[in-house]
Amino acid sequence: MEVEENIELMQRWFREVWNEGKVQTIHDLLAPDAVAIGQAGRDVMRGPAAFEAFYERLRAAFPDIHVDVEDAFGAGDKVAVRWVATMTHRGDGIGVPATGKSVRITGITIARFLNGQVIEGWDNWDQLGMLEQIGVYSPPAQIAA
Repeated sequence: MEVEENIELMQRWFREVWNEGKVQTIHDLLAPDAVAIGQAGRDVMRGPAAFEAFYERLRAAFPDIHVDVEDAFGAGDKVAVRWVATMTHRGDGIGVPATGKSVRITGITIARFLNGQVIEGWDNWDQLGMLEQIGVYSPPAQIAA
């Protein structure tokens, strides 16, 4: 596939999976043996079912999540996306009781494609900032100053 087609697939991923809540898109765009790294800390997820479980937990905590893709570019079989997510902590899907607090986080996703599906994905997103915004974490005084 062309780089432009892969970029379109990534934009579709964020639009349909995160903004529209279409779980089927996870199964359509993530290869059965795909490897996903960085979505849930250091854990490595394998395949659509594992990603769907992560997705369901995050969506249970933040049912109104909305992701805006700010940049997307690619080379060869890889696409990089810089994104911003806004959401409200309304559930306990991440193991923390709902706080009702608004959250804004940023992230970068890199995905490798084969035959129109993601076969490898790497995420780096502000999980610590999310926890700080909902009041679970406070940075040490030296860092906060």
